[in-house]
Amino acid sequence: MLDLFAVPDDLHPLPGGQGASVLAGDLVLSPGRDRLIADELSPILARRAVELDTRPRRDLRIAMPIPARDGSWVGDGWSASRYEPGSRTCTDAAVVRATGALLHAELAQVVRRWPLATQPPRSRWDLAERVAFGDAQLHDGEFAEPQTEFARELLDLCTDEPLGRNQLVHGDLAGNVLLDADDVPVVIDFAPYWRPVSWSDAVTVLDLVMWSDADPHLMYEWTGGPHRQAMLRAGIFRVLSDLEPDEEHVARYRRTLEPLR
Repeated sequence: MLDLFAVPDDLHPLPGGQGASVLAGDLVLSPGRDRLIADELSPILARRAVELDTRPRRDLRIAMPIPARDGSWVGDGWSASRYEPGSRTCTDAAVVRATGALLHAELAQVVRRWPLATQPPRSRWDLAERVAFGDAQLHDGEFAEPQTEFARELLDLCTDEPLGRNQLVHGDLAGNVLLDADDVPVVIDFAPYWRPVSWSDAVTVLDLVMWSDADPHLMYEWTGGPHRQAMLRAGIFRVLSDLEPDEEHVARYRRTLEPLR
């Protein structure tokens, strides 16, 4: 794998995510990547990263995907992106949300379709997202019982109220916005979905409140109309895709989402 990306074998674990990414030379290597997704997404992000980095006004950056020596975007399940020295994770809710708004405005200009939107789910996250929007049924046994029970409660509160048009959005923005050495936001680890921006923002707010000590009162922005429907779907998505689906985690989601109920 290291030879594929022409990097030294002096590896350093990096914080964040699921704790599996490593620094190798000037590249961040991340495992468990889906080649089909990377082949669609990485060229888009690479082009946009170059354009953003060459603009006079630097208010947004995207971590540059780097291909392997053979031109592929995934090698042995690993992908690479350019490392940003001096960067640190941003947990300021206002900055993270503003970064998401800028990112999605940029993507709306250049991405007109997302072919994988109609593909069968490729992960537990994909399945959770499809269930949240009514594009897949929630069957017993697919997820842990506490997850399934609470997700059904939230599904009962969902309506057909429109959330806005679909576009390419980052479905895991909280924790994946860095500030570089010049305090410019850098978006990393893009999780692509073809959904309304309001849903991505709702997922971001929910994650920030749940895991980054953001003000719980942020949830009160999401208690009515389309905002409420976006947050309900964010809750279903996160509850079902939780990798630690025990009753304690579900109880925490219940408390956080209580203003919507």
